[in-house]
Amino acid sequence: MKILLKILLGIVVTLVVGGGALYGWASYKDRVLLTRRIPTHEVDFPIPFPLTADEVASLRAQRAAAGEEPAALSDAELERIARERAIERGDHLVHARYGCIECHGQDFGGGVMLDDPLIGRLLGPNITAGEGGRTASFSASDWDRIVRHGIRSDGLPAAMPSTDFQLMSDQELSDIVMYIRSRPVVNKTVPPVRLGPLGKVLLAVGAMTLPVDVIKDHIAPHPEYPPQAQPTAEFGAHLAHTCTGCHGMNLAGGPIVGGDPSWPPAPNLTPDGMAGWTYEQFVAVLRQGRKSDGSQVRVPMSMMVTFGQRMTDVELRALWAYLQSVPPVASKK
Repeated sequence: MKILLKILLGIVVTLVVGGGALYGWASYKDRVLLTRRIPTHEVDFPIPFPLTADEVASLRAQRAAAGEEPAALSDAELERIARERAIERGDHLVHARYGCIECHGQDFGGGVMLDDPLIGRLLGPNITAGEGGRTASFSASDWDRIVRHGIRSDGLPAAMPSTDFQLMSDQELSDIVMYIRSRPVVNKTVPPVRLGPLGKVLLAVGAMTLPVDVIKDHIAPHPEYPPQAQPTAEFGAHLAHTCTGCHGMNLAGGPIVGGDPSWPPAPNLTPDGMAGWTYEQFVAVLRQGRKSDGSQVRVPMSMMVTFGQRMTDVELRALWAYLQSVPPVASKK
């Protein structure tokens, strides 16, 4: 009996010492990963984007058709119209295409990305210009770094899921900034990211990857404007990039890396996984949260229904066209 107890005690001591060593190593490795300064390009784009020559010509033609003096459009009026249109576009982008409010809250004052004692606590920060907000002094380049690269303004890696937003154009980012700035400021300080013990180990061994390390090129230029909004696969490819965070870069689905452990694997969106689906069934998932078998989708897809309801028919048609065109990937059994 004493021998058995000694063996058990030895096993416990070994586990404790080994676990402590693993945790210590993971903490050191994570500290190295999270204190790197990542070089990226410096970009500059207008906030808001000015009206294009075609837009100005269209406004002048409308004035002329109404019997007004076309040349009466002053620079101040053109700037006002540009701001209004940018905010309107930004409103649609935030509520139909890009899930900003899921992490930063409806008021952009902060939200919960992940809150698990083992994995960690990832809170979306306050991105208003209020007290405790992070963006009051942001330049266009600062917005680019954090949104499209997952890099903070000081050059350190962030938890921002920027892999979803790599294809966001300069105009779209500018429009989103304009919309956020048009909303009431929030005075709120959100605690920084805190990794739990399992989260530390997963990050250290590479089972959980920072977005900045998934994005391969932090120097390449971004498109100035998005593709024209048409029901085409080209426009659909632009829209579908926001799906890659859960469904993977090849859209074949699987376990959601970095997501809540309770989330189910993401479905396969390639033609292999969606064989037999109709466009109407696809729309039912996005706008009603109802799957082809009549059951309701689960978190996190259920969180996307409000976005699908705000998507236009053109956007849905384009997304469907693109998903039908991607290379099929066999679903994992």
